[in-house]
Amino acid sequence: MDLRHLRYFLAVAEERHFGRAAQRLHIVQPALSMQIRALESEIGGALFVRTSRRVELTEAGALLVVEAQRAVAQAERAKAIVQQSLRGDIGKIRIGYAGNAILTGEMTDHLRAFRKAHPAAEIELREMPPSRQAEAVLTGEVDVGYCPAFALKVDPRLSVQPIGAWPLVVAMAEEHTLAAHRRVTPKMLAGEPLIMFPLEETGGDVLKRLILLLGREPRRVHRADTTLSMLSLAGAGLGVALAPKPLIQVKVPRIVYRPFVAPKNVFAELHLIGRADETAGAVRAFVKLASGSSDRATTAGAATPAATARTGSRRASRPRGRARRPAPSCRAEQNRHHVRIDRFRGRSPRRSP
Repeated sequence: MDLRHLRYFLAVAEERHFGRAAQRLHIVQPALSMQIRALESEIGGALFVRTSRRVELTEAGALLVVEAQRAVAQAERAKAIVQQSLRGDIGKIRIGYAGNAILTGEMTDHLRAFRKAHPAAEIELREMPPSRQAEAVLTGEVDVGYCPAFALKVDPRLSVQPIGAWPLVVAMAEEHTLAAHRRVTPKMLAGEPLIMFPLEETGGDVLKRLILLLGREPRRVHRADTTLSMLSLAGAGLGVALAPKPLIQVKVPRIVYRPFVAPKNVFAELHLIGRADETAGAVRAFVKLASGSSDRATTAGAATPAATARTGSRRASRPRGRARRPAPSCRAEQNRHHVRIDRFRGRSPRRSP
């Protein structure tokens, strides 16, 4: 007994007529009659009493109506739940994040859009040091992570989506000598202790670029696992910290920020990491939404460096708009045609009337 037989049976039971039931099911009547006989043969008894005018249910048929309705309804419910899961409408997503994911506004925008598109999905947030995120994603502790570029690991099991890039600022105590300057250059940092994330200290991209700018390794004495702990150390006067520009929104007592003057290839990057073989519908839907928003990520109102390069190349190759010439009238087109013929025959071009 399968669902198709039960649906055929219910159609005949509700219509009390094989012809009308066949039309409702979009099949021919002989095929419907054959399917009902097969169902009766499987059950071992008649389900309908057939007359020349009507079709009536037997006692066994009346009992089967109730059970068939339950079975079909349960099957439809199971189908709907699975489809909701595949679309990401239900389910749970656990998100690990570093503090700058909130301060840049990227994660908040993604959460807002995801909640609007999938209101029944459950979201769980876990603040997590960048150094732990990749391992947490791979072990299933979290499903995705908002991770700075310096903490990324090259692993084929991870999917990595760029989210945004921002200029750097220098965070320092308000009494620091560099606070008297409107901007801070790389050379000014040559003798300053830097407060860095552990992975950044062991060779992040920002650090490598700074070494090239300074011609030497900067002095480093303190490590911080989170953005707030990094600011706390800077506020205590233990060093200066490089941070994404959106961090200036955080008003920490005794902390001031100064723009960091650096080449365009020195900036803070944020990526969304997840499992490459992810199957959970809610997680896949979130990653797809966040990845689609990454092209709109901005750096203090400007596009990301990669996006800027792409946009600039398109603008450079795009021709300027020109006023279109009006389409020639039929009379003008005929005149040009006659002029060409007259010249070919050696005559003087005729004038238009």
